[in-house]
Amino acid sequence: MPTYFTSLTKLKTKKCFQISSLGAIVFTLTINSYLWFPAKVKAQTDIYCRLSSELIASKENLRQAVLGGNKDAEKQYQDILIQHNREVDYCRMKNWPRTQGIWLRLYPCDVRPGEIDRILDKIVNQGYNQVYIEAFYNGQVLLPAANNPTVWPSVLRVPGYENVDLLADSLKKAKERGLLAYAWVFTMNFGYTYSQLPNRQQTLARNGRGQTTLDVIPDNVNLHNQLGASHAFHTFIDPYSPEARQDYSVMVNEVLKRKPQGILFDYVRYLRGVGSNSVADEVKDLWIYSEASRNMLLQRGKNKAGKELIRRFLDKGYVTSGDIAAVSDRETPRWQSFFSPSANGRLLKRGSGKQIWELSVAHAAQGILDFLQVATQPVKQKGLPAGAVFFPGGNRRIQGDGFDSRLQPWDQFQSWMEWHPMSYGTCGDRNPSCIVTKVQRVLNLAPNGVKVIPAIAGVWGQPFKNHPSLEIQMQAIRRATPQINSMSHFSYGWQNIEETRERKSCRL
Repeated sequence: MPTYFTSLTKLKTKKCFQISSLGAIVFTLTINSYLWFPAKVKAQTDIYCRLSSELIASKENLRQAVLGGNKDAEKQYQDILIQHNREVDYCRMKNWPRTQGIWLRLYPCDVRPGEIDRILDKIVNQGYNQVYIEAFYNGQVLLPAANNPTVWPSVLRVPGYENVDLLADSLKKAKERGLLAYAWVFTMNFGYTYSQLPNRQQTLARNGRGQTTLDVIPDNVNLHNQLGASHAFHTFIDPYSPEARQDYSVMVNEVLKRKPQGILFDYVRYLRGVGSNSVADEVKDLWIYSEASRNMLLQRGKNKAGKELIRRFLDKGYVTSGDIAAVSDRETPRWQSFFSPSANGRLLKRGSGKQIWELSVAHAAQGILDFLQVATQPVKQKGLPAGAVFFPGGNRRIQGDGFDSRLQPWDQFQSWMEWHPMSYGTCGDRNPSCIVTKVQRVLNLAPNGVKVIPAIAGVWGQPFKNHPSLEIQMQAIRRATPQINSMSHFSYGWQNIEETRERKSCRL
């Protein structure tokens, strides 16, 4: 089982250089398959593997013809999908990066005839060979309403569409285009709808002030403005809760039935506040006060004195020399820790609760690791890749004894998983330096052999929301970290703003 306790000590720097023998085999086989490919077709992409306007227009004309009922166009359309798959794949073998993914959220209006085809065609047109389709987000699942055994409502709840399976359909159509199709799911963020279930209140994460994450966000106007309206409906759960783990397991197994080629786990963390709330520097800041988490922390006491001192620390937020004397009358308090019991005793006799604070932080982070391990188990059992999505700064110590309030222990994520650092930065319209720094930090801390796939935010050809263009970011990352050969772009919605707005607001 992964542990966070050792990660609170000095972090060791490691370099990440990896060579995949499987990747080499696939590369060789693919090269052989292209020996016959016509030279005139090979030339119809740019260095970013974006298809030519002629190829795009011919495919769109055929798609429109199929929508119009032209039976003869159906075979031609399928043939051109295969052709464009080969075109992009051949280009990707010659150009960096070998794998380029994009993040995609679907909406109820995407059930309209030909809509998923149109969206996925555009993704291929832009040179992508991988897509992450969001299957669980904002307290909703992309499952048909008539076949949804989870506790969450379906994204598509329009009468007459109860049997439409947007997730299965989009995954299938993505594969037909040669796209490597992953499902993308929120993890510890279960959504507003979950928080309203009367029999799930005990599963919600709570801090030492009795608040849930839903209580905190609406009260903080600055946080609301920074994150956007949709984040006001996010609700984080206690990762130690057995009910929450079971609910999540049902959802993951339903997603797996739709045959994704992998699953990405997002929101593998706690809520982050802003300003002073972005730093957890006292125990009542931690989301460890719900029943399951609190009980588990108390169990980390190795004797009665240790358990009692932890209980007092949780209740009051500190311990005094009087507390230490009271519980140490018959035995020295002990608890699970990477520090020796004698070190605990010396620090506590000086009136410090630092060791119990470190234990509490480690306990909070360990809950994230344990939840992720349980969540990914069915994916691993099927032999599919699983990826963990994280912020490179989410595991930082801040201001001595403080920590980033997300407590995201990504440096302890399992090495068999893909690591997807959200390398977002706003260091200037043409300055990608802070983005590159985030990628380098992850590579320095990642164990050898871990596949690191940075996610960058932006659009092609121009700065957007103070992010440099995708081209500028990619070129800088390649120069600084040539060992990286896979990356992803957030998001399809950012690249198609007006279209996405229409897809979100249309009426079926």
